[in-house]
This record gives sequence, C-alpha cells and structure tokens, in this order.
Amino acid sequence: MKQLVARSVAVMPLLLVAACAASPAAPPSSSAALPPAADAAASDRMMTVDGTRIRVRIEGPEKAPPIILIHGFTFSLESWDGWAADLARDHRVIRYDLSGHGLSDPDPRQRYGTEGRVRQLGALMDALGIRRATLAGNSFGGLVAWNFAAHHPDRVDRLILVDSAAYSINGVTEKPVPVPPAMRAYLTNPTPPGVAASAGLIFAHPERLSPARLEQMRAMIARNGPALIAHLEQFTLPEPTRLLGQIKVPTLILWGSADKVVPVDHADRLAAAIPGARRIIYEDVGHAPQEEATARSLADVRAFLNNKR
Repeated sequence: MKQLVARSVAVMPLLLVAACAASPAAPPSSSAALPPAADAAASDRMMTVDGTRIRVRIEGPEKAPPIILIHGFTFSLESWDGWAADLARDHRVIRYDLSGHGLSDPDPRQRYGTEGRVRQLGALMDALGIRRATLAGNSFGGLVAWNFAAHHPDRVDRLILVDSAAYSINGVTEKPVPVPPAMRAYLTNPTPPGVAASAGLIFAHPERLSPARLEQMRAMIARNGPALIAHLEQFTLPEPTRLLGQIKVPTLILWGSADKVVPVDHADRLAAAIPGARRIIYEDVGHAPQEEATARSLADVRAFLNNKR
C-alpha cells in the first residue's frame, strides 16, 4: 500500500499543474474529527454562493481595500494564514475554501472546472458587495485569479500569481487527463505516508512542517475525496497566451525556484505573456511560497500593493 501511495503521489504533478496535494486523506465516511486547527474560526461564515455552501473568512478593517486570497487544489484557506495575519492590519482580507475543498460543501452540480470557479468568485464578490478587489492565487487558485482578471478587468485592481497554473504540463491541455486508479485510491483512502510523500513534492523543506499542519491538511482532504476526483476529471489547461495578454492590471508573479509541480520557467512565460508583469523567484522554496517564504513574499507583496502606478 505504501508503494501505491508513492506512485499516486509521483503522478500528481503529471496530472495537474494545480496539484497542491500535500495532504492525503482518510475516506470521506471517516468519523474522525477535524483537528482543532481545521475547526471553523470565529471570523468564518458559511455562505451559499452560486448554489454551493462555502466557508468564507473575512478579516481586517471593514472599509479597507479588499484582497481576496485563493488557495490551490486540495488546500484550504489556512494556506494563507501567514499572509492574512499581516495584510489584515490595513486590508479587508477575504479567504474562502473552493467548493469541494476545506470545509466548503461539494458543488451539488459538480461544476469544478475553471469556468465554474471563476463564476463562483464573481458571485462571492457580489454577495459581499465587493465591486473591485486585488486577487491573489496560488497554483490552481492562480488559474482562477488570472482567468477572472482576463474576463472581468473592471473588477480587479491588482493581480498576484503564486506558482500559478497556466501553461500545459505533461500533456494536460484543453482536454482532461484520465485519473488513474492509483490516484483515485490516493484521494479516497490515503495514509500518513502519503502525506509525507506529497509534502515532499509541494515543499522544498517538508521537514519544517509541523505535525499539526500535516494533520490539518490530511483532515481537509478526508472529507472531500469524491469532489477532488471530480475536480481532476474536469481539470484542463488550454493554451493561455492570448487570454493572458488581455490582462491589463498590475501583476506580480511569485515563484519558488524548487517548485516540482509547476517548473520555474513558467514564471518567465507568464511574465512575458502578461503586459507589464513583474516576476520574483525565491531560491530554495517550493510550490507554496506563501507558506515556505512567508516573510520574504509578504515584503514583496506589500511593496507591490504600495506601488500606486
């Protein structure tokens, strides 16, 4: 079984550019309680958005400029804890669990493709009375963010892409890649060794993750296995250059040099495709710089947000 998990983890980056699968899960029917770190916080609310109940966390001054943080595949809003704690001092920070992730419900209509995620983001902004916001997305969350910016330029102030999905990898194009049985087993009945193996793909230094963080990630997948499989069955990466060229807002691209999921050269491709985009590479950092290089990435984010060009 351990070898099966390892093979499942190994094909993850081959299947999805957005693979933040640092957290294998227990079966959805498991009665194990979520760890305290995964419990809903006092600032959380459950909202029905575009027909699906999703968890939303809002922090910071009510009248401050809004920034919306979008996590990657299998992750949850907790991935942004470090950024949110700082940005909430002078921004209205909005985080949410994508449908079928974290503590959000699965979409009853199983709309897990990029188009459905973009629509949900717009509906969330409408429900919260947000006309315009800065968007930041990691991995698959970046794919959602830049697609929203391209299609709704009047609703985005600035764009921050963190190891974002965009260009094809390993044959993933406008058509979904079949999900192998090993991957299905990984998402529906994973084990602690899978957590460690997967973390090794996502983070340059997985040994620095606390047991509580690993258990938090495991628990978040434990309740979402079928939805995560449905997500993969709909995951596509059509050629993005033309659409990226339509993004007109100031854009910051952040990337870990040791990213094993989305090669670092994709940062250059994104920067070349998005007019005026700036890119920053963090040495010895993996696929989630907002977690592995919180202080460094935050300093660059604040400089970007304070530049009023």
